[in-house]
Amino acid sequence: MTSGSEAGDARDSAIQEQSERPTRRRVLASVGGAATAILAGCAGSDRSSDYVDGEIDASELDVSDNSSRSASEMSTASSLAQVEKTEAASSLDSLELDDHYFTVVDGYKGPVVRGTVTNTSNETVALAEVRVRVFDDTGTYLGLYLDSVGELGPETTWQFEAILLASLDDIATYDIAVFGIPE
Repeated sequence: MTSGSEAGDARDSAIQEQSERPTRRRVLASVGGAATAILAGCAGSDRSSDYVDGEIDASELDVSDNSSRSASEMSTASSLAQVEKTEAASSLDSLELDDHYFTVVDGYKGPVVRGTVTNTSNETVALAEVRVRVFDDTGTYLGLYLDSVGELGPETTWQFEAILLASLDDIATYDIAVFGIPE
């Protein structure tokens, strides 16, 4: 025969075990919360569907003296290149990527992607940001490079230039997208 205190301890233990077991409600709440967090995290991110392929035509490039930067040129390029995307920026219908092309510039700039973006709306865009993803010939991601401008007015075209820090010898392809923050 068990004493009242032993029976109380057994009952408390059974209640504790039952409360620690996941209920269907807890499981569903956890799954729903995780799905919401994942979707919220994707809202401000850049999706592959936002990017368009770029073309690199090596036959049109004069790269005889531009295959690599000196240490000094690389230092200058690194200090001027943008590599941190603006997390709050997202795809905006009002920003149109008009054109873009890959080229090699003498001096510290080396490989760059240049082009134009137009704000097609009647509203100023607080920030426009071009993002260029660079890949080697096996499709391996080499890096993300950007250019941005603040206060892009209505019906205004911006000329951008994204400095690429990846080695010219390694770059085989790129893709590009434009993001922004409305005013």
